[in-house]
Amino acid sequence: MRFSKGKASKQYSPRGRICTYMSEVIMDILGLPESLTKLTADDSKQIKIFSGRANPLLSKEIAKELGLELGKIKIKPFSDGELYVQIQESVRGCEVFLIQPTNTPVNENLVELLIIIDALRRASAKTINVVMPYFGYARQDRKAAGREPITSKLVAKLIGEAGADRVLCLDLHSEQIIGFFDTLVDHVRAMPVLNDYIRRFIGLDNLVIVSPDVGGVSRARAYAKRLGDAPIAIVDKRRSYDEQNVIEVMNVIGDVEGKIAIIVDDLVDTAGTVCKAAELIRSKGALKVYACATHGVLSGPAYERIEASTIEEFIICDSIPLNPVWIQSKKMKQVSVAPFLAEAIRRIFTGDSVSGLFD
Repeated sequence: MRFSKGKASKQYSPRGRICTYMSEVIMDILGLPESLTKLTADDSKQIKIFSGRANPLLSKEIAKELGLELGKIKIKPFSDGELYVQIQESVRGCEVFLIQPTNTPVNENLVELLIIIDALRRASAKTINVVMPYFGYARQDRKAAGREPITSKLVAKLIGEAGADRVLCLDLHSEQIIGFFDTLVDHVRAMPVLNDYIRRFIGLDNLVIVSPDVGGVSRARAYAKRLGDAPIAIVDKRRSYDEQNVIEVMNVIGDVEGKIAIIVDDLVDTAGTVCKAAELIRSKGALKVYACATHGVLSGPAYERIEASTIEEFIICDSIPLNPVWIQSKKMKQVSVAPFLAEAIRRIFTGDSVSGLFD
C-alpha cells in the first residue's frame, strides 16, 4: 500500500484496481474479504448491468469490477424536460442490476430511475435489482412536526410500484427505511471500506470515535468495535425545527482530551454540524480531528466550511459524484465503494450471503 502523488494512472495492484481521490492515489482495494465470489462465463450471459445518469463513473467502475460492460441504454430529454428512455439490447430472461443513486438533482434522478425500471419491466427482464448507492429523501423518514409527509416511504413505494424486485442500498440514513419497501432489500454499509482506510492511513493508537448526534451512537459503537474497541464520545446537538440545516447548541459527552478524534456519520450535507463538532472537540483538548462519512451530499457552503475547519482530513465514499470544486481541496479524500458494491452484486446473483461482507 502506498500513495502516489499526481494524476491518477491506470495501474492495478495484484488485488484489483486503483482507488483515487483528488490528486492522490491508493494502490489497493479497501474493505473487501480475502475470498471473493466468482462469476462464470455462463453467469455473464445471464446478468446485465445498466446505469442511469446520476453517477456514471461509479457505474463504470462497478461494471469493470464485475468484468462486464454497461448495458446499452438511450436516455434523452425532450425539449419540455420530459425523459425518453429506450433499452437498446435484449434483457429478456436476464437478471438486471440498475445502478442509480438519487443525488442532486434529486427529483430528476428519481424520475429517471422509475422510468428505466418501467422500461426494463416492459422489456421482459427476469428480475430488476435496483442498486442505490445513495437513497435520496432518506432524512424524511418520520414526522418531526404536524402535517409533514414521510417522503422516504413514498419513494420506497414508488420504486416497488415501478417494478423493482430488489433494492440494494448503501448506508441508509435509518434502518427503519427498510420496512418502507414492499420489495426485497439488501442493506450494506461502507464501514469496512472506511475502517480499512482508518487502519492503514490514520492508525489505531489513541483513537476516540465520535458520533455527531445521539442518533448515530450505534454507528459509532460499530466503528469503535472494529477499530480495536476504541472509546466513543457523543456530540449532543439541538437542532432548530424552524429553520432547516441550523444547529442551535452543541455539547460533548465523553473524553476526547489528548486523543485522535474521528467523527463518523452516514452523510454530510452543508457540513455545519460536522465542522462545529470538530471545533468543539478541538476546544475540549483533542490532538487532531478527522471526519468520515459514506455520502458526501456537500451542498451550499460545505466547501468553504470544511476548508476553513479544524478537520485534518475529510474521508468520503464515491456514492455521490463530487463537484469539480473539490479537486482543489487539501482536506477531502475520496475512497471507492465500487469493488464493495460489485461483490454485493455478485453475491446477490449467485445466492451467497451478502451479510458475509461484514464478517
